[in-house]
Amino acid sequence: MIPDEVVEQVREAADVVQIIGEYVKLKKTGADYRGPCPFHQGTHRNFSVSPRKGIFYCFVCHEGGDVFRFVQKRLGVEWPEAVRIVGQKAGVEVKEVDTRREGPDAREPYWEINAAAAEYFRSMLWDDPRGKNAREYLESRAIPRELAQEIGIGYAPSEIGLMRTYLSTLGFDDARMLDTGLLVQREEGTEPRPRFRDRLMFPILDAMGRHVGFGGRVLGNAEPKYLNSPDSPVFSKGKLLYALNWAKNEIRKEDHVLVVEGYFDVVRLIAAGVRTGVAPMGTALTDAQVTLLRKYTKNAVLLYDNDRGGLAATFRSGDELLRQGFAVRVVTLPEGDDPDTFVRREGAAGLEREIAAAIDVFERKVQILQRVGAFSELHKKRRALDRLLPTIRAASDPIMRDLYLARASEASGVDRAILQREVESPARRGERPAGPPSESRPEPDIGQTIPGRGPRGDRREPHTAIGSSAERELIRAMLQQRSRVAEIAEKVGLESFRDRQYRRIFARLLESEEETPVQQLAEGLPVSDVAAIEELVSERGAQIDPQRTVEDSLTAIRVRELDEKMLEIDATLPLARADQKDELMKLKQELRDELNSLRRTRYKAFRVRRKTAPERE
Repeated sequence: MIPDEVVEQVREAADVVQIIGEYVKLKKTGADYRGPCPFHQGTHRNFSVSPRKGIFYCFVCHEGGDVFRFVQKRLGVEWPEAVRIVGQKAGVEVKEVDTRREGPDAREPYWEINAAAAEYFRSMLWDDPRGKNAREYLESRAIPRELAQEIGIGYAPSEIGLMRTYLSTLGFDDARMLDTGLLVQREEGTEPRPRFRDRLMFPILDAMGRHVGFGGRVLGNAEPKYLNSPDSPVFSKGKLLYALNWAKNEIRKEDHVLVVEGYFDVVRLIAAGVRTGVAPMGTALTDAQVTLLRKYTKNAVLLYDNDRGGLAATFRSGDELLRQGFAVRVVTLPEGDDPDTFVRREGAAGLEREIAAAIDVFERKVQILQRVGAFSELHKKRRALDRLLPTIRAASDPIMRDLYLARASEASGVDRAILQREVESPARRGERPAGPPSESRPEPDIGQTIPGRGPRGDRREPHTAIGSSAERELIRAMLQQRSRVAEIAEKVGLESFRDRQYRRIFARLLESEEETPVQQLAEGLPVSDVAAIEELVSERGAQIDPQRTVEDSLTAIRVRELDEKMLEIDATLPLARADQKDELMKLKQELRDELNSLRRTRYKAFRVRRKTAPERE
């Protein structure tokens, strides 16, 4: 037997147009493809293939079905062999097992209720007076009704009981509505209330076209501006891409994906006839989302907003794509434009021009740094390289990594051999292995001879242990008070968490909604991470003054960074030219002054208070 999960994976990966096109001469007609029917030997184009639905149909002999049915009928093979043939063409290995899952898929109840809710929201938008403001909003965004209906946009009214009553009449009880997140219950015994109120609703479908959740855009002044469904057995925003169900075949055909920030950006692309666009459920792409895209292409074009937040998301996404072997280019829109406004004004032709002018993600980083004069002075140059090195390390393709090294050396004037050593050094990289305390101690830095001492024997405080303790306290603060996630994320990024366990937990916090239960937050993480989360959540009261602890922890992490930069200068000095050494010593003194200032203030309070606490070394 071939497991249902494997059949589903093959079906999802298969390009029905490409496979059937091997046997039938197809020509695009509207959204579908037409050709002569191979089953009744027709000569007219009565045979239709729908890439969106993944099916074929002949209007004369009425033969139809999915890609497996076509292979069975055309090649005269049994169903298991048809699955293997399609799997081979789609690049999916198909193995048979002795047993097969019996009964319906456990996820079907979730798909069913989400589909019913999507129909309810569509009805409220177009057929109910309560949807008037939402209809006017769509009109103001120049979204025609035909397009909105095609992608299933709807409206969730502000009234509390309407959706619950409607779904109840269809046989869906409160338990299922709560499980999917359509209803929320703040406290035990209180009346369930709808999660989405007075919001424009975007149904979110998985790659197979099944309804798994929703994204809601507020119409009033409420926060958050966008609200997603909570995690469930079918919905995890870090593992889904909006519009991939519509875009996957076109992505495979065009051999590139266009990644944008939000729902409206994707909708605008579709309106302009560009159907290779997808959007993450946040800003930057996750590892799981990139893995999804790898099924269809290894070429990505990033089309994010051209503001500070958009650029940060661009480069985080770029690094994640590079880690999985993608070629990554970046579109730079005119100042003040986002994809929605630009495509609305310039249309598909304008967008195609911008895509043609897109540059490599690393070159875009270099370009920005050059424009702000980041390579003009030694102390600026060091910081500029700190921004470039993570992208060089992320490049899994050895040729691209080599090209990036050469470009960084050219732009900065730093010897390539020094950059190569910096890239390859785990201690420089700020990476620490996950595991028990005895396994998480970093390797000594270059020139470091005694733990806690610099290359010249000058006494250094154990910033590694204190930094790890600071990471732990930040994670504890965010787990126990989720509203702190945004505040802390503004000050530190993932790269600041050197302990891989805390970095994974921080990444999950960034991906999750504020109200996501801890149990759902921990799903899919290693057992050791789950245990750490449970421990930190249970230790309530461990932080006497949480706000002060957060501030001191951030300071401790900054101290660690300063200390590492001073060690880097010590390692670079012997290799620097004579005219550069004075600048390096000047920079080192500036770092030392900042370090001493931090030691005298809040950092000292953190160090004294943490003495009695067990440290994760």
